Amino acid sequence: MSIQVKGYAAFSADKPLGAFDFERRDCGDFDIEIDTLYCGVCHSDLHQARNDWGWSTYPMVPGHEIVGRVVKVGKNVTKFKVGDLAGIGCMVDSCGKCEPCKHDLEQYCDNGNVQTYNDSFRYSTGEKTYGGYSTRYVVVENFACKVPENLDTKAVAPLLCAGITTYSPLKHWKVGKNSKVAVVGLGGLGHMAIKFAVAMGAEVSLFTRSTNKFEDAKKLGVHHIVLSTDDAQMQAVANKFDVIIDTVPYKHDLEPYVPTLTVDGALVLVGVVGEEVGANSANLILKRRTIAGSCIGGIKETQEMLDFCGEHNIVPDVEMIDMQYINEAYERMLKSDVKYRFVIDMQSLKK
Repeated sequence: MSIQVKGYAAFSADKPLGAFDFERRDCGDFDIEIDTLYCGVCHSDLHQARNDWGWSTYPMVPGHEIVGRVVKVGKNVTKFKVGDLAGIGCMVDSCGKCEPCKHDLEQYCDNGNVQTYNDSFRYSTGEKTYGGYSTRYVVVENFACKVPENLDTKAVAPLLCAGITTYSPLKHWKVGKNSKVAVVGLGGLGHMAIKFAVAMGAEVSLFTRSTNKFEDAKKLGVHHIVLSTDDAQMQAVANKFDVIIDTVPYKHDLEPYVPTLTVDGALVLVGVVGEEVGANSANLILKRRTIAGSCIGGIKETQEMLDFCGEHNIVPDVEMIDMQYINEAYERMLKSDVKYRFVIDMQSLKK
């Protein structure tokens, strides 16, 4: 048995996305089926659609920031019931047997987690994964999260990627009251890192190269703004920060930021992928500083993040678009012309 689904797909690296009808498996005993209400647009959607990373397969239905209503549950499902609001993020399965999986760190599965799209359900049914630019999604209940009903549903979707990507390192490095946190870059990831750090009680600074970001940063709750191109301002924050969340999505110089860390401070990369990074080892050794990386979060932590958002009424700043606008949205993303995430109203796909 299978279900008929409407979606939008990339058919090759150099062609625009377009309408695509396909089939998903019917709801299994441990599965839930959701009617997709909204899907966030992540920068990685664009990279994969255009094969920037070299492993894309076509046709590809992108989308891994998915929010919808449960319309069907398998007979053994206990976590969800029909009518619940559910979220699906960047992964939809893992081996479940390795040490990371046993410790709720499925994002670091030794055997590789199953990506929400451009992958296959290799630990179960074997079919290709198609993403959230579609009317329905079927997923095992353990890889879906409950979405708090008090949040603005239209804005929730990016929490499933941009949200957890920044929440996880803040929690891992134990950010709380009296912590001094800095964020590099004010985009989809950066603005979420700021919102979370402020809600956790930290003193939050923004590193930026652009003076036109000052007003937006202050609206988000930033306490201090540091112009990273100004040597005097950089020297003034030497040895200050416990954690720096670096959200810049391209190769850049880390050297200026390391001296601003405290003893045992950590510079955490969450934006740049596949690039060589480095810094003067003396600046690390003499203060026991760390340059680290972090990748989304496990399902348990993602649920914790959503509950935290529900408690503090945190959602991303989004711009709503119709599905038919996605190619224009990709071009605007390349120009950083969005504050701060696009979200697709999936009802537009039913027009």
